[in-house]
Formats: sequence, structure tokens, C-alpha cells
Amino acid sequence: MNPLSRRKFLTVASLVSAATFCWAAEPEWTPLFDGKALGKWKVTDFAGHADVEVKNGEILLPQGGDMTGINLETPPATMGYEIELQAKRIEGDDFFCGLTFPVGDKCVTLIVGGWGGSVVGISSVNGDSASENETTQFRNFKKGQWYLIRVRVTKAKIEAWIDKDQLVDLKTEGKELEMRIGEIESSKPLGIATWRTSGAIKGIRWRKL
Repeated sequence: MNPLSRRKFLTVASLVSAATFCWAAEPEWTPLFDGKALGKWKVTDFAGHADVEVKNGEILLPQGGDMTGINLETPPATMGYEIELQAKRIEGDDFFCGLTFPVGDKCVTLIVGGWGGSVVGISSVNGDSASENETTQFRNFKKGQWYLIRVRVTKAKIEAWIDKDQLVDLKTEGKELEMRIGEIESSKPLGIATWRTSGAIKGIRWRKL
């Protein structure tokens, strides 16, 4: 092999090796729902909750008196992780996904479609709800449409995406993080709930960062 050919070969080999390393280093996702049964999830004991069903690979959260939801008693992680799911609003005009998750020894909730149907944000930050703190965003949600929701928790930040759009980028140093006072606290430490709205959930999974 002549010197020029050898240099080209080594360059290509280096690129292939680097790409292989990057692929291998990507954390793997672990399912939290098999599409067949609730498994370790339990129906959250909200007053007036509707009956939760698993049907066609989805968890159906029908409209209850106020809230209907599911939760895990033991989260897979409390720091340095991502959790992802797909959610849709079936009927109603309030949040169709209230995702409660741990941040170290605290818990907060990502509200998707609250306060009349369009608010996205974290409850609570420095005592303020998702509708009135620095994470508050507004987005239109279509009934019957699936949305991919992803949350990332690290020591420095809470981040959240809906589909490809990052809607939360909260630096947590010096911030008071807590649950909104009320029944939503029953979702701790990891739970998903709706408020006076019918919703569906599927594809729940998590990975360690």
C-alpha cells in the first residue's frame, strides 16, 4: 500500500472507530410499560378517579371527578436520568399529562395542557405553579394527536421537550422545588395524571444518563 492510500485507509478507519464509540456510548432505554398490563404501576387513589384501562397498547386515563392517574411507588432513578412517553388528549380541556418525577429528594410535576388547555410548565418552582413561573409556556394541543414528551433530570437542570421542541430549561441551583399542594401529591414519586380530562399514555420508558 502506497503512503497516500495508507493515510486514506487510516482516516476512514479512525472515523469508523469514532462513530462506533459514539453509538456504543448512547445510554439504552428501558421500558416502564409493556403495552399489555399496568405491571408495577398502580391506580393513584385520587378521590373520584375513573377506572384506568389498558387497551390496544395504551393506558387509558378517563375523565374523573377531578384527577385520574397511575404511579410507581419506587422510581427507577432520582437523579441523572431521562423519562419519555407519548400522551394524547381524548376529551376535555385541561392537562392530559401531569408527569410527576423525582429531582433528588424532591418531586415536581410537568404539566402538559393545563389551565384551560395550553399551559406547559413545572409545578412548583419557588412556590409558583406551572402557570406562573419561569418555566411557563403556551402551546396548542389537538385532541386525538399523540405528543412525545421527554424529561431530563441532572444536578444542574430540569429539561423537557415536547416532540422536538425544548420547552423547559430550568437551572435548579438556588431554586425551591416542590409539589403543588393538593391531590397531585399522591402521584409521588413517579406518576402520570389527568385533570377533568380523558387522556391516553403509551411508550413509557427511561434511561440512566
